[in-house]
Amino acid sequence: MSAGSLLEQARRAAGLSQAALAERAGTSRPTLSAYEHERKSPTLETAGRIVGEAGFELVISPRIEFREVAVERGRPIQVPNALPRLPLDRAFATVRLPLHLNWSDRGRLFDLRDRRQRARVYELVLREGGPQDVVAYLDGALLVDLWETLVLPARIRAAWAPVVTGQHDEDAR
Repeated sequence: MSAGSLLEQARRAAGLSQAALAERAGTSRPTLSAYEHERKSPTLETAGRIVGEAGFELVISPRIEFREVAVERGRPIQVPNALPRLPLDRAFATVRLPLHLNWSDRGRLFDLRDRRQRARVYELVLREGGPQDVVAYLDGALLVDLWETLVLPARIRAAWAPVVTGQHDEDAR
């Protein structure tokens, strides 16, 4: 994500106009516009100040990369190097899974606030999902919480266990 889109995303999420955020951050509206449209590049300090005035923080999070793991039958699965985190509103949303994940109960809504329904979604994503599904529907902390109770094929559990338990061996890296 570019600095400009990050600033615009923070401003819009805060419900602020360019003028309002610029005033709060001690810069001009044209300068903020130039940052958002990438005609100028803010320093890290300036971007942090602007994002902070919108009510957010600049943070470092792990880049999630996927590796393909063969399972005994069927297609290989994709396992991340780190667990994704979701914003609370997405981690506890009501979702309708796409057909490729939930082909047997199409159209069903899952309330992720309900532990049982969340477990079912996580099982479906771990069994059937690709990288885009993992980052869209799984929250790492909630996956760790559910891990021991999820009903998963042994090979899928074995492939995901190192990242979920945090016990990577050198060959898995």
